[in-house]
Amino acid sequence: MKRLVLIALAVVVAVSMAVPAMAKPEQVWKLSHVRPQDTDIDKDLHWFADKVFEATDGRIKVEIYGSNQLGDYTVVHERISVGAVEMACQPPGVAADKRIQLLNLPYLVKDWAEAREVYKTGSPLMNVASDLFAEQDIKYLAAYPVYFGGIALAKEPTDAGDPNVSQGLKVRVPPMKSFQLLGDALGYQATPIPFSEAFTAIQTGIVNGVIGSGAEGYYANFRDVISYYVPANTHFELWYLYMNKPLWDGLSDQDKEAVASVAAEFESRRMESAEKAQAANEQKLADYGITIIPVCEDSLALFAEKAKTDVWPEVMDDIGREWAEGVINSLQQ
Repeated sequence: MKRLVLIALAVVVAVSMAVPAMAKPEQVWKLSHVRPQDTDIDKDLHWFADKVFEATDGRIKVEIYGSNQLGDYTVVHERISVGAVEMACQPPGVAADKRIQLLNLPYLVKDWAEAREVYKTGSPLMNVASDLFAEQDIKYLAAYPVYFGGIALAKEPTDAGDPNVSQGLKVRVPPMKSFQLLGDALGYQATPIPFSEAFTAIQTGIVNGVIGSGAEGYYANFRDVISYYVPANTHFELWYLYMNKPLWDGLSDQDKEAVASVAAEFESRRMESAEKAQAANEQKLADYGITIIPVCEDSLALFAEKAKTDVWPEVMDDIGREWAEGVINSLQQ
């Protein structure tokens, strides 16, 4: 018996010498996102966190905080800028720089093929995004395409396919000028309300619907208070994987390379799956009993024309017409 115990101890010692204990991470980063657990973004970010831990040999551990646990995306954007939160994958806040509105200007792209070119890392538009974020001490890492947006409603609109008809409905829009103008241009009464308050606003009848998200967002957050969905392609929803820039600057070249490489793969994986994910989430809405009001190509063309006529000029004047036109022209070259 004593001999067996000695053998067991010898095995334990041998194993411990062959497999050293995992060192404690040198850095632990909080990464915020806006969706509930087990949604696409939540799963993708857990994949990202695991890969970063592996690629940095355990030096960097990324902890995921979903469902706005660290604050509304506008608050988190500011916190990343000052280093109170390390990372996020989310829409960008515009309070510190209204030029960021240009990044999701309505009807800037018309389909997925165009979106994959315009919104990929290294494109003229994403280089602009990177520069704008850098001015706020935020380091851009990757693009995360989500969907073409639509309109979720608790009540049926008058004529969802005609932007020149008053729909007779008040809708929540993000507190951004581009969305406020777009809501009005499409025949709705736009009411700026923070995302965190939108569900209650619909539930209590303060508004009759929402503009600013898409099928995935509406299914995750509003399916119990809406009855109709209009796939109007209101905007292309892109989230940004970004982090505090001084934190990035302080990394070793080895860890910068590791994080950047994982971020590039994170973007590539999503670029391949996003279009199918949009269709799947629209089907989820339908399966849940929400009526999908189809929008024909002619109506989409009308929406785009109305946006470019009624929305674009005012947004450009607000953020700097010469600068904005220069960016848009660069996308068409």
